[in-house]
Amino acid sequence: MQSIYLLIPLSVILVVVAVAAFFWAVRSGQFDDLDSPALDILDKDDDD
Repeated sequence: MQSIYLLIPLSVILVVVAVAAFFWAVRSGQFDDLDSPALDILDKDDDD
């Protein structure tokens, strides 16, 4: 029972940190264009 007093606040803190990191990523533009970086590798030609 003693460990539950430690684990509940730690889990709440972890959730708050995860939500804050998600909102930071959204605000900084990490999810603006998800398709172009994946297709850029197909467009590059190496003329060695």
